[in-house]
Amino acid sequence: MKMACVRALADLARLEASHVAVAAYGDKPLKFGPQYLIPKPFDPRLLVQLAPAVAEAAMSSGVATRRIENLGEYREKLARFQWRTGLLMKPVYDAARKDLQRVALAEGENEVILRAVQTMLDDGVADPVLIGRPAVIRKRIEKLGLRMKPDEDFEIVNPEYDPRFWDYWTSYLALMERKGVYAETAKITVRTNATVIGALMVHRGDADALIAGVVGRFHDSLQDVMDVIGLRPGGKVAGTLGALNTTDGTYFICDTHVNPNPSAEELAEITLMAADKVRVFGLEPRVALLSHSSFGSHDNVPAAKMRRALELIIQQAPDLQVDGEMTADMALDYPFRRRVFPNSRFRGPANLLVMPGLDSAHISFNLSRIVSNSVTVGPILLGMARPVHILSPSATVRRVVNMTAVAAVEAQQLESARNTSDE
Repeated sequence: MKMACVRALADLARLEASHVAVAAYGDKPLKFGPQYLIPKPFDPRLLVQLAPAVAEAAMSSGVATRRIENLGEYREKLARFQWRTGLLMKPVYDAARKDLQRVALAEGENEVILRAVQTMLDDGVADPVLIGRPAVIRKRIEKLGLRMKPDEDFEIVNPEYDPRFWDYWTSYLALMERKGVYAETAKITVRTNATVIGALMVHRGDADALIAGVVGRFHDSLQDVMDVIGLRPGGKVAGTLGALNTTDGTYFICDTHVNPNPSAEELAEITLMAADKVRVFGLEPRVALLSHSSFGSHDNVPAAKMRRALELIIQQAPDLQVDGEMTADMALDYPFRRRVFPNSRFRGPANLLVMPGLDSAHISFNLSRIVSNSVTVGPILLGMARPVHILSPSATVRRVVNMTAVAAVEAQQLESARNTSDE
């Protein structure tokens, strides 16, 4: 068993250093060689790498009194301790692995993206397509000590040269010619804007989904994908949903990024889209429409908006567990709500919190994230015609991988819906 542990350590040392360990050691080079023979103790992969190796050796030697029938399942269980989003993301990862989707990553030269792609390949959750200059990507892969090989493990779309360039810029011009974009501008944009390139790939069917936003401003990327991909058929609004994975449970908040002051009709549409997304994570949504008012205690415009949104939601989804308007403590403290308002439309604490505006949603999400030391998933972009998600420059490797898996599952669902309609 000692030798099994030693061999597992040696195998891990030969892998690329974990981004967690790199950050803990001040971005010092951690590459296998005379100065780096043993993995750093901050490497979160130690648990998943060592424990199964020792357990397997114990079973082989006859020392173990209880066998582990499926070491793969054992590794998955350990991985849930390795990453705090593991339990929340498990149904998403399981679904993503069943039918790998081609997910384009706009910032393919970025270090976070490259590390995330290595993890995607190891976890088998998507077929990544990187947008970036091949020489730069290869150089950075070598510098980071990653094992993946361009053109073997993943495809590269080179903005400086691609045989589809004419098709892409003419497609973009057709979409934008009545929005003040001319031919020369279209050519330049398709050469220089990776988000537009990725959106065009999804629009034309060369990729199934898009991840962008690790570099740049959220609203700039949102405008690019709105121009190319647009809203879902019949949809009138986009929104975003953020997930907070806390020690007490998982909570979803919307709309954290898009609409400054949504109308009741927009809130109703966003809420229904968000509820569908919560179900993707294997959870049944319990929706609270939040306000400073609870069940008519204040009669003013903001409270009336949330009451009107509730009416619209019930009309469209009468079986949805939703209620409001209510204060945040009323939504989360079920014993208090049961005592004060026993006729609420759902039992238990709410897990989907719909805010009246962008300020309240964004502040609540980030305040809760910091105070509770939560791990987040998102922002999850709602309402687009095709699977696309815009992250932020603060995105971690794990968040990129998580959102890639979410996008892949959305692409599967879209394809399934198309096949059903064709029948």
